[in-house]
Amino acid sequence: MSGQDFVERNRLWSRLGDAVAKHGEPLSTPVLVVDLDAFDANAADLVRRAGGKPIRVASKSLRVPALISRALAHPGMQGVLGFTLREALWLHEQGISDDIVVAYPTIDRGALADLVASPSAAAAITLMIDNVAHLDVIDSVRRSPAVPVRIAIDVDAGLQIAGQHVGPKRSPLHDTRAVVELARTVVDRGGFQLVGAMTYEGQVAGLQDQVPTARAKSMILRRVKTLSVAQLAVRRREVADALAELADLEFWNAGGSGSVEDSAADPVVTEVAAGSGLLVPRLFDHYRSFRPRPASFYGLPVTRKPSAEMATVHGGGLVASGPIGPDRLPTPWAPAGLELTGLEGAGEVQTPLTGKTAALLEIGDLVWFRHAKSGELFEHGNTVHLLAGDELVDAVPSYRGCGQSF
Repeated sequence: MSGQDFVERNRLWSRLGDAVAKHGEPLSTPVLVVDLDAFDANAADLVRRAGGKPIRVASKSLRVPALISRALAHPGMQGVLGFTLREALWLHEQGISDDIVVAYPTIDRGALADLVASPSAAAAITLMIDNVAHLDVIDSVRRSPAVPVRIAIDVDAGLQIAGQHVGPKRSPLHDTRAVVELARTVVDRGGFQLVGAMTYEGQVAGLQDQVPTARAKSMILRRVKTLSVAQLAVRRREVADALAELADLEFWNAGGSGSVEDSAADPVVTEVAAGSGLLVPRLFDHYRSFRPRPASFYGLPVTRKPSAEMATVHGGGLVASGPIGPDRLPTPWAPAGLELTGLEGAGEVQTPLTGKTAALLEIGDLVWFRHAKSGELFEHGNTVHLLAGDELVDAVPSYRGCGQSF
């Protein structure tokens, strides 16, 4: 940790502490906080990086209706990239967006029945497919194709190298022929409209490529990203030209917070997805493409002092999804100089902390953590407090606080 980082993190601790003190009323823990100054700065930076192409807000990375609406209010941000159909139906019902693309195929027959029963929802929501079976499920819940269902095709965006596939294991549609075959089925089948395509290059967008403690690995990842971008540009053009003979697509979605510039630079791409770049969780700290401005934190109170050199906070075990490893654990962030222990890590009911700063903490003090992944933090609380300057200016519900679980 540099001296500047140390100072900035301690300033954050003072700022958050002052905000909680000014609030006056006791706050239940974990205290979930989003720094609106950082959030808005991150939004502006994402728009700048997109170079004029609209950014579709990835709701999975926010999960707070007020934050989704705030992001959409920024010029240059347009539409939502949802993660379930039930979520999309709810966002549409709440009036948050009338342009929602569900990023993953759905086989939720109940939600599909609700979709085809609502012409307004069907006009606002686009479903993702990569298999004819997805169309079959939709047809199984409706008696008539009178309400057309908007469809986008998820095209694999992995790097093909030396007979290996590098990237997220998503779509089975690897080549142009397979994409066109499915697209033709959509176009020829009654009750469907082919309106879009997606290529999510997760091996570019979702991997840190400038980690100080992993220089060799970072160098390899940068090479993988360069190869991926070049190969994908050729494949996208081939697929897009072939699809143009079947349908006039409304959009081609690509990328994520870590690949905004590269994805937006491709002429085929009409919009870029982003969400994590608004809150910047720990897994987004070390990208060459942007400077991180952490915007989400959660505070836990010190409830024990096992020794003069340790402090134990209540709860804390908010571990992120993905491959098991230390990078999925939350990070004690402010005050600076705290570490998890190797024996207990981040626990369900308590988290002991070590480090020189631990000796200065007293029972009742709040320690602020950062979650490893964006959005998932807000599944652990009903209320998110919004920070502006050094004041908590609002308290808004998360999806969970709205009684929703997607």
